[in-house]
Amino acid sequence: MLNQLKAIIQYLLPKQLLTSLFGWLANKRLGRVTTWMIIGFCKLYKIDLNEAKLTDAKEYKTFNDFFARELKADARPIDDAANSIVMPADGVLSQFGHIQDNLLLQAKGHFYSLEALLACHPDMIKFFKDGSFATTYLSPKNYHRFHMPCDGILREMIYVPGSLFSVNKATTESIPNIFARNERVICLFETAFGPMVQIMVGATIVGSIELKWEGVITPPRDGVMKRWTYAGNVKLAKGEDMGCFKLGSTVITLFASNAIEFDNHLKLGDVTRVGQKLAERI
Repeated sequence: MLNQLKAIIQYLLPKQLLTSLFGWLANKRLGRVTTWMIIGFCKLYKIDLNEAKLTDAKEYKTFNDFFARELKADARPIDDAANSIVMPADGVLSQFGHIQDNLLLQAKGHFYSLEALLACHPDMIKFFKDGSFATTYLSPKNYHRFHMPCDGILREMIYVPGSLFSVNKATTESIPNIFARNERVICLFETAFGPMVQIMVGATIVGSIELKWEGVITPPRDGVMKRWTYAGNVKLAKGEDMGCFKLGSTVITLFASNAIEFDNHLKLGDVTRVGQKLAERI
């Protein structure tokens, strides 16, 4: 009942307006006000700035600088086993497993399709049918950058406009097709074990999704799908920084059929850390 109430509120909220206003505010240089906001946020969510490159709240000029903070080089060791695939983000492993034909599990009783998630891209749908997926939820307390789970060569990127529902546990359990309804950035990589996709899903208050090789993808939010293709000039290593959310959201990683095996110690709800083992390639 409580989740249903939260879902109704989500439908009623002016999500685009709230996100635009928060994004505008978070990008303002407000001096001491920015510092106080960051200190208060760290206390509220128990964030340890000692693992960040900039350890003093005063060093961040804007709230977005704080959200997009980088960590010290040794803060997230990357599993270096040759066949390992690693966690792409700090957060919670909200779902993972087998793609049943073309259906992915969103939450108990809720499935969504590859067609909807991948914006009906025929090649990608074919690549990942009967494959594997992992969904990592980033809450406000988490480090907001996302990383490569394995070595890869970027082949294509698509921005899909959409809604901005919150993607926490309550909403994923009550709003159908939430990941396929929200705006998202889809990145298709060529890897040693076949195609791999990493999808960054937007949400309420996520003021921006930014990629290392293209800069800010959203905003603006003009409702137009955009597509980029690459000729092998963007190569990323396992554990390498891909970009950031300006406030947390969700990363969905897709693997082809018979390409990987998830680590047998994983379970739903596990806390994830960038660089920890997620799976190994077959």
